[in-house]
Amino acid sequence: ERLKYALTYREVKMIVMQRLIKVDGKVRSDMFYPAGFMDVVQIEKTKENFRLLYNTKGRFALHKIAKEEAGYKLCRVKKVTRGPKGIPYAITHDGRTVRYPDPDIKANDTIRLDLATGKIQDYVKFVAGNTVMISGGNNIGRVGVITHRERHPGSFEIVHIKD
Repeated sequence: ERLKYALTYREVKMIVMQRLIKVDGKVRSDMFYPAGFMDVVQIEKTKENFRLLYNTKGRFALHKIAKEEAGYKLCRVKKVTRGPKGIPYAITHDGRTVRYPDPDIKANDTIRLDLATGKIQDYVKFVAGNTVMISGGNNIGRVGVITHRERHPGSFEIVHIKD
């Protein structure tokens, strides 16, 4: 619909049922599959790749990306804990569980996840001076540089960014 490939419900259904749409490297034949922030949407027939990002109004926008960039996605780490037998694992913003993350990876850091293998390729710490995109609240879609982080134990943390 947003790409103007289909105008009606029926056309969307036909495209999806032909198994032409991939989300995060997997064919999705469900019309109502909930694609979210940072997901990679691929259309094989047109050889197009898109990443779902937020625009400044807080709506999803499809950002065209290259084939090499479609092989990975950025995931924000929600928490890092230990599972059965003391195996460390990280839980990401999209519900993925990654076993044996780098010991330096903590909550709020960003990992670069390989979509084919599900392994961590790289990571970026959540510290002052890094570029961020706000993914929740009134400022959703804003991109800026972290200036400093106010810690409030037992409550919300306030992160100041500069556009």
